[in-house]
Amino acid sequence: MVRSNMADSSLRSTRDALMDDRTLRGEAFCRALSDHTDTWLAGIAEQASDANPRRLVLLAVGGYGRQELCPYSDLDLVLVHEGRRDIKKVADALWYPVWDEGVHVDHAVRRPKEVLNAASGDLRVALGLLDARVVWGDQKVAEPLIAKVRQLWRSSLAADFLPALEEQMVKRHHDEGDVAFLLEPNLKEAHGGLRDVSVLRALPSCAPRLSELVDLEVIKGAASTLTSVRVELHRNARRALDKMLLQEQDAVARSLDYADADALCRAVSEAGRSIARLSDETWRRRRLWAPGASMFSSDGSDRLDVEEGIVVVNGEVTLASAADVSHDASLIWRIGAVAAERDLPIALGAVHRLADKVTEPSDPWPTELRDSLVRLLLLGRAAIAPFESLDHVGVVSRLVPEWEHVRYHHQRNAYHRFTVDRHLLETAANASELVGTVDRPDLLVIGALFHDIGKGLPGDHTELGIELMGTLGTRMGFDVTDVATLQALVRYHLLLADTATRRDLSDPRTIQTVAELVGDRTTLHLLGALTKADSLATGSSAWGGWKEQLVRDLVERTDAYLAGRTPASTSSPTPPENQAALAEARLSGAPVVLLEPPSVVVAAPDRPGLLADVAGTLALNGLDVHAANAESVDGVALDIFTVELAGGRWPEAATLRADLLGVLRGEIDLARRLETRSATYASARQTWSAHPVISSVVIDNDASLDCTIIEVRAADEIGLLHRLTSCLFGSGLDVNAARVATIGGEVIDAFYVRAPGGEKLTDPGHLREVKGALEGILSGSSAAGVEQG
Repeated sequence: MVRSNMADSSLRSTRDALMDDRTLRGEAFCRALSDHTDTWLAGIAEQASDANPRRLVLLAVGGYGRQELCPYSDLDLVLVHEGRRDIKKVADALWYPVWDEGVHVDHAVRRPKEVLNAASGDLRVALGLLDARVVWGDQKVAEPLIAKVRQLWRSSLAADFLPALEEQMVKRHHDEGDVAFLLEPNLKEAHGGLRDVSVLRALPSCAPRLSELVDLEVIKGAASTLTSVRVELHRNARRALDKMLLQEQDAVARSLDYADADALCRAVSEAGRSIARLSDETWRRRRLWAPGASMFSSDGSDRLDVEEGIVVVNGEVTLASAADVSHDASLIWRIGAVAAERDLPIALGAVHRLADKVTEPSDPWPTELRDSLVRLLLLGRAAIAPFESLDHVGVVSRLVPEWEHVRYHHQRNAYHRFTVDRHLLETAANASELVGTVDRPDLLVIGALFHDIGKGLPGDHTELGIELMGTLGTRMGFDVTDVATLQALVRYHLLLADTATRRDLSDPRTIQTVAELVGDRTTLHLLGALTKADSLATGSSAWGGWKEQLVRDLVERTDAYLAGRTPASTSSPTPPENQAALAEARLSGAPVVLLEPPSVVVAAPDRPGLLADVAGTLALNGLDVHAANAESVDGVALDIFTVELAGGRWPEAATLRADLLGVLRGEIDLARRLETRSATYASARQTWSAHPVISSVVIDNDASLDCTIIEVRAADEIGLLHRLTSCLFGSGLDVNAARVATIGGEVIDAFYVRAPGGEKLTDPGHLREVKGALEGILSGSSAAGVEQG
């Protein structure tokens, strides 16, 4: 029997004391908290049972059973009895003190037979019992029960539950993504997380033959890394927190003595990738665990020769024994391509053989080597898994040394969902679906894979990437013209998206500038496809219908220019509904609002600052402005906005009109209302980047034929567009158009303005006045720097 006296301190105070000891980290913390919890619970149970544990045992199951208690983990407990009449009294006396401590406990009271019945019908219960251990009580009750649970798994539960467990795992991975590649991974539930570790450790108990296939020791270090980070997340947040939030990463890195948060994120990515790889490999072999299943034949009878040096054996792609690994580097890409084409894994032995034997290829690469990489990339999303299998053991960096500094590299802003290496693979996969829109599919997928190759190094990633692409393209055997095109893809991979969202596409100078930069139609179409592929791989906020249409229009107009045709006009006759709105506003002297998402049209008697008032009214109603165009027809303004719903429900047009009327009549203090709304939602705003946004103002008199462009960069805030446009009107400028691009937590507002006489803004004194006024707006939230171009 296991007995203990009741602890002197409460469980909560003991936990807090352990958390205050910063030298106690990771698995050591978990064991210490588990031991103290055991002691405390044993004392409670001893008192609750009147020091009589006969035919009674308290079991820790699940994570507590494995002694994996993080600071705010739940306690999973089962009180097992063999027909004790006082069981209700004992149970109440046990659970109430736990509840009083504020600890969340998942508990049950059962007879041994009831435990086995519950395990037979509930996967979660059955898994938890695999880790059962005695906290207090009668070992004679516990030992046969635990043995029967394990026997039950082996005799029937494995066959019944493993398919369901795999289904749950697939859904969990789909919902949570990958620890290895996400900015803010869920360390417990994501692919490569601690839940996968728990399952892997449990499987040998229910499927003993698994130990013949997979060495679970290889993930001990990875699991320890994730546990250490999870403990610090709980410790710093003072609550259960399993998601490695951006705002917590610096503090966790300091607590665990990493050089910085980037080093922490890299370690987490490496750990997640190791765990995910073992988990994937294990589940692929699940058919070996079923009772009566035989091991695959060792004589190679289940063999298919696919191409030179590559065979399929027992459902895996592997190397032929005669494959010339030391002299044929193309085997790396070819084995990946065969795996992708057949939706099969690459055998671990083949991957390690490549890692051990492959040597650096000649410079330039043989044509077959380059073509085999293109072949793999053109297979799209199916290429990602085999590419990562090869990258995991370092063979990708063997062929492409430039790849090493993008591996596991986190960009640490919420605009980018993935690490750089996974982002590049996702971009290449997206690009493979767009090869029908370009003349050179090979340049598209190679350019997509390496467009951000300059990241992970100090300096401007685009400038570095251009240089690296020149070296890499030449090494891969592309000719001078193709290398120049690949460098152009790196140099201008942001050009189309930036221009489409920040410039007026109806301005001929915009189209001329883009055409002069890209140079030819082949490069333009490659950039068009790369822009879409890159944006889709970046994150949900980087691509949408509005942006796609703008980029398409820009490509079509630039293509016409390069082909010597007149670009189609983006302007069109005023729609009848807008004409009717103008007429109604003119007749009534009051604003008219038309709302058809994502467009908002406002017709109103023209007045200075009207655009600012409308922008502020839209922000007040939860609408983010992406674009604004203003014109005046016989004293009536027609302001057309492209908007996006920031959250909640779309407002009614009547609500927008009523609020705008209130603003125009002075009945609504717009500035104060926006300030209140901003303060209300400030705490709920996402932390977008680990690095502060540096505000700036750039004034450009060359990019437009007849307007001065003022481009403002700042941290995104509710009502910012209203304040900026109010400032411009206050400086005596007319705003003809505005373009608003939001990149994570940064907003880039481009205003097309004219001086009071309709000309560009050229007077030096007026320029200084406008710059100073905008600096004053920006200085309230971040450091402002002003540049003039």
